[in-house]
Amino acid sequence: MPGSPYTDLDRPPLSAARLSRALTAPSGPWRRLDLRPETGSTNADAADAARAGEPEGLVVVAERQTAGRGRRGRAWQSPPRAGLATSVLLRPGEPVADRDWPPAAPTGYGWLPLLAGVALVEAVSRLAELDAGLKWPNDLLIGDAKCAGILAEAVPAAGAAEPPAIVLGVGLNVTLRADELPENPTGLPATSLQLAGATATDRDPLLRALLRALADWYDRWRLAGGDADACGLRAAYLASCVTVGRRVRVLLPDGTDLTGLATGVDADGHLLVDTAAGQRRLAAGDVLHLR
Repeated sequence: MPGSPYTDLDRPPLSAARLSRALTAPSGPWRRLDLRPETGSTNADAADAARAGEPEGLVVVAERQTAGRGRRGRAWQSPPRAGLATSVLLRPGEPVADRDWPPAAPTGYGWLPLLAGVALVEAVSRLAELDAGLKWPNDLLIGDAKCAGILAEAVPAAGAAEPPAIVLGVGLNVTLRADELPENPTGLPATSLQLAGATATDRDPLLRALLRALADWYDRWRLAGGDADACGLRAAYLASCVTVGRRVRVLLPDGTDLTGLATGVDADGHLLVDTAAGQRRLAAGDVLHLR
């Protein structure tokens, strides 16, 4: 049947009912699943919900994104049901008494996209049985090719004194074929789990594994008041980060660039790079791994 989601048997549709039963349990942070056949951007949808007063725990999933965004305004798109496009709504500045979560200080919010990267590595490594790593800050690499990206966005509260909501978006290439892969303007080649030889490419268990890992790390981070060292997040990130220890060229937001040796990630999640002019501490930038 033309237009049916079952015409491509390698790309079956997700089931909102099954995912909701599995993910929106009282013991976890996910309260509501919004599965959309098509949308412009799951991040934009979650941000709109945040502005409308949606509580923490919304999960937006799209079978197809038409205006997905990566960092620095780049497009992130794929054919219908060929990848995972999901965003979650978090309110880390609000205490949650029944989970013993104190409010996390906004100074620690920069760790949330890195936290999502650690969760994604765990899910892909366990289910797809691939050797995945993170290019700082949060691009998922398999070998030297990009398979996923993460975008975090702050949504200001109505009251100036209130902490912002945070939307975390993940785009993962699952069954994209070689002729469907996106181009990357920084020159990093793209891949998908299927092209990389994954043992599993079923999006349902992949999404469940990602959201469960994300919930687990978010719980640890919240219990620690947003302290990445105290909850073990920084150590886990360093164990997955393939940028540390490599020579890199970093394209900075102001249009300049620098070259040096990436030596670590500090307590704020910033990349430490030793350059000819001394050590630099970078909060943002596009990293190119040099040979």
